[in-house]
Amino acid sequence: NLLLQDKRIDGRHPKSLRSITIQTDLIAKADGSALVTMGGTKILTGIKVEVGSPFSDRPDEGIFTVNAELLPLASTSFEPGPPDERGVELARVVDRSLREGKALDLKKLCLVEGEKVYVLFIDIYVLDYDGNYFDPALISALAALATLKIPKYEVVNGEVKKTGETFRLELTSLPFTVMMGILGEKFLVDPQIEEEKVLDVSLIIGTDEKGNIVSIQKNTSGPIPVNLLDTILDTAVEKTEEIRKKFLQEVPVKLAAEGEAAEK
Repeated sequence: NLLLQDKRIDGRHPKSLRSITIQTDLIAKADGSALVTMGGTKILTGIKVEVGSPFSDRPDEGIFTVNAELLPLASTSFEPGPPDERGVELARVVDRSLREGKALDLKKLCLVEGEKVYVLFIDIYVLDYDGNYFDPALISALAALATLKIPKYEVVNGEVKKTGETFRLELTSLPFTVMMGILGEKFLVDPQIEEEKVLDVSLIIGTDEKGNIVSIQKNTSGPIPVNLLDTILDTAVEKTEEIRKKFLQEVPVKLAAEGEAAEK
């Protein structure tokens, strides 16, 4: 097996990511959108913004939901119909990474406490699948959020009305994930589709800018060699930082820095 010899089908080093491209503002009818390719895997995210009621236990916070669809055109293994367990898992990984990584300050999406808040619908579509859709899906979601144009509203006589203007969302963190594959006593990052088929186990590990682990998803049932765990986590921090640097080079991000907006 090539992987056991530290070789890969596409010639990459075991710890090398596939090339990443990011494009934003591609869907005219969406308030935010981004297309990300990672090797042969292609992900499109569209975001729509609406005004709705907050959750009763969080009256001063906006809401976001994540939905993911694995389109049949992306792979013969994807079937038409409602999201299957793989789509649900992908949405869950992106949702958890955004929440646990504290990417958004939901209090800034409140219009009228207890009555009206912004609701963000984040829809992720897998257009081409050549392994590891988790990492590019989160990159795509964050790129769409970073370039999102949110309609401004004002409260007039108790009514919420559009002003015709928009504002950009301020992100509070940039959490990213890296998918790690384990085979025997070997591991690799960002597996492509043929590699995924032979792995004993795969992990999707999320980190923030400070190197904190914010999420871990184990999506196969194999064992994780204990002697590899520290190296795997260190590699995850290193590789997500590599993704973060690429993202900041490609996407105009408005970040909250110590309470103040620091715009790139």
